[in-house]
Amino acid sequence: MTGGERRPVRAGRRTVELHRPGKVLFPGGGDGAPEYTKADLVEYHRSVAPFLLPQLRGRPLMLERYPDGLDGPRFMQKNTPDHYPEWIERAEVAKEGGTVTHVVCDDTATLVYLADQACLTLHRWLSRATAPDRPDRLVLDLDPAGEDFATVRETAGWARDLLDRLGLPSAPMTTGSRGVHLVVPLNGRHHFDEVRAFARDLAELLAAEHPDRLTTAVRKEERGDRLFLDMGRNAYAQTAVAPYTVRARPGAPVAVPVTWDQLTDPAVDARRWTIADAADQARTNPWAEVPGRGRALGPARRRLDALRNEAVRPRGVSGRM
Repeated sequence: MTGGERRPVRAGRRTVELHRPGKVLFPGGGDGAPEYTKADLVEYHRSVAPFLLPQLRGRPLMLERYPDGLDGPRFMQKNTPDHYPEWIERAEVAKEGGTVTHVVCDDTATLVYLADQACLTLHRWLSRATAPDRPDRLVLDLDPAGEDFATVRETAGWARDLLDRLGLPSAPMTTGSRGVHLVVPLNGRHHFDEVRAFARDLAELLAAEHPDRLTTAVRKEERGDRLFLDMGRNAYAQTAVAPYTVRARPGAPVAVPVTWDQLTDPAVDARRWTIADAADQARTNPWAEVPGRGRALGPARRRLDALRNEAVRPRGVSGRM
């Protein structure tokens, strides 16, 4: 297959023309990282579409593109170019001083087209285009100082325990980079400001329970070797990597939902799955036990406030007046 070919690709009800299918997007490396072409990325998107599309439908996307492959320049695309086909869904949302029109990926043909555009990673909004200021996902990003995934695994357990105490279900996802995202489904009735404040207080309480291991410090020089609890994605127009999206790293690792049991496996780390086997993991339905309907934050907020008050109360002081 030569780099200058064009090839029609059937994707659902549409046929998408693939340009230069042999173009190398992920060069192989001396460390054993395999080489992957644009055709490989397209085939991965087609195979994982039944599992990826439900995570994308109705959500504005930010696209991470590498027109010359992983070794070339990168740019982040928010606004949809005029030359994109009219059948690709779009969402116009407010920004400071105007609006921006994002791509919305609702079908396999769009996935294939974006792969043809050398879009390696899909970053999704935590809200839907129909209610852009009211998220139905809360994401806590567990970002280690180095490559020690054991610290990530341990922190995820602590976070799960705290969320359980608050009555909130959570689902872990390896990021394909270094850490884990914990995803909490919400009912979509709370404004971003409320969700962000909750996420901040949640992270700060977790850090206070493990001050030598965890931090919420935004400045890297203040973190030391502690794991960073990043809650900054829970804001209007911020994004998080989508489940089953490919990351722009050698070997084409994938952000993959996992079960809590899988996360305890020492053989699992942030880059355990790649485009070679992520679809196999998807078929096991790792988030099967996550409730289909998101939770309200009201009861969880009251429990969280009670835990925070208890944490700051001096020892020996009763809560009764």
